[in-house]
Amino acid sequence: MTIERPAARPANPRFSSGPCAKPPTFELNKLAGAALGRSHRAAVGKDKLKAAIEGTRELLGIPADYRIGIVPASDTGAVEMALWSLLGERKVEMLAWESFGAGWVTDVVKQLKIDAEVKTADYGQIVDLASIDFNNDVVFTWNGTTSGVRVPNGDWIADDRAGLTICDATSAAFAMDLPWDKLDVTTFSWQKVLGGEAAHGMLILSPRAVERLESYTPAWPLPKIFRLTKGGKLIEGIFTGATINTPSMLAVEDYLFALNWARSVGGLQGLIARADANTQAILEFCDQNDWIDNLAEDPATRSNTSVCLKFTDSRIRDGASFAKAVATRLEAENVALDIGAYRDAPAGLRIWCGGTVETSDIQAMLPWLKWAFEAEIAAQAEAA
Repeated sequence: MTIERPAARPANPRFSSGPCAKPPTFELNKLAGAALGRSHRAAVGKDKLKAAIEGTRELLGIPADYRIGIVPASDTGAVEMALWSLLGERKVEMLAWESFGAGWVTDVVKQLKIDAEVKTADYGQIVDLASIDFNNDVVFTWNGTTSGVRVPNGDWIADDRAGLTICDATSAAFAMDLPWDKLDVTTFSWQKVLGGEAAHGMLILSPRAVERLESYTPAWPLPKIFRLTKGGKLIEGIFTGATINTPSMLAVEDYLFALNWARSVGGLQGLIARADANTQAILEFCDQNDWIDNLAEDPATRSNTSVCLKFTDSRIRDGASFAKAVATRLEAENVALDIGAYRDAPAGLRIWCGGTVETSDIQAMLPWLKWAFEAEIAAQAEAA
């Protein structure tokens, strides 16, 4: 049986969940002003790093008394710095409902060997947020990049908490409203919602987090790359652009370009609206086709960036092979690149819907997804 290919194709088939699609207006020549070959300690480098920090503060609405630092090793580096530097003063609650949250559990329980209560949920679900004891430090991901499950809001976080909240927000920042008064440590990377280049992370500290850093010394040694204090005081330079190690000034320029583009589409609210529109197109597609569904079971916890899908057709014999074959067909047609589910996640697809993706490209890709599904069902029947 011949299954007709759709006529239209996405202008940009890049739906990877990281590194994510560049802003639609991106061109390499837009980075011509990068301070290449200049020291990041020189005035020009310091000015650009400061602009990246203050642009982040402006667009995300981060309070003036919160510190924002550019740190090595992407979001992973930022989270690790927080875990190694801040934890151990009191008991910890580790919340995980996808692979990266599970990774932080491993670091805390097996590497740092901290007294921790671990609360986990299967892919597609979330932990009982009403059960959290905020006398403890609490570590969680705002949005599960590999599960497509996010916390619905910050209402579950206690205002009068004694412990710190440490939030990995790498696929949430610039796509979701983050309640800064509820977050003591927040991290993200440039490579996600704004489509920046990888390798750099952002570490955002509340005054409560700074107080912990200056009043508590961990029992374990800290490598230089993790050190946020000296002589019991915060190293303020990290939060004004004096980075721990040498940053890529090309990546900095790319991030500055992305921040400017974000301003041009309405800032944070414009970015949220773009991500919501992209996600809504996929949700409507799922409603119209009974062979595919969102992996996140509760609509209130469904991500608007890393949208994870599962095939539900009873004719599918091997879910993993089927999903991989569908993704391969779409890549071969150059209509959807890098949309296979994360390696630790259930079989399915993961389509990035952050603000750098155009809704028109999502809408043009979805008929191809239906075509690939039907073609693979037919191929499976023929092979039987």
